[in-house]
Amino acid sequence: MHIQTHSPDETFGLGEKLGKTLEKGDIVCLSGELGAGKTLFTKGIASALGVRGYVTSPTFTIVNEYEAEIPLYHFDAYRVQDPGEMFEIGFEEYLCGNGIVVIEWADLVRDILPGESIRVDISKVKDTDYARVFGFEFRGERYRRKEERLKSLLDRRDGGKA
Repeated sequence: MHIQTHSPDETFGLGEKLGKTLEKGDIVCLSGELGAGKTLFTKGIASALGVRGYVTSPTFTIVNEYEAEIPLYHFDAYRVQDPGEMFEIGFEEYLCGNGIVVIEWADLVRDILPGESIRVDISKVKDTDYARVFGFEFRGERYRRKEERLKSLLDRRDGGKA
């Protein structure tokens, strides 16, 4: 599934819509070049979950925890030298925990990611200021149901637009 956004507000809104489909134990893996919109998309997810306060990329801390009815565990693997470093901070416990895990730069730690998850690849559209293409891959039965729910949210509210 591919969705194009044309502004930061649309990217945030697309994150919100995905966030409305998420449940405890869900894992969202984000990939894309620097400045593609990974953190903004995550802010939309956080908004849908009811996270209060400022959401930032955990580039230097690797993980930020945000309290909400369902906690959000926001990882940034950009500075991870070896995927094994993720386990030193309790990555496995987060994956099996009671929250939602979002991983920016997931492609850098792909060897340790679970097979079932939502993979989102974000690409900048050439010759535009902010257009982005979001390529979604819903891996596993649990996540395929979320794909249908996301499609429904997009169709109902925006006629297919983010």
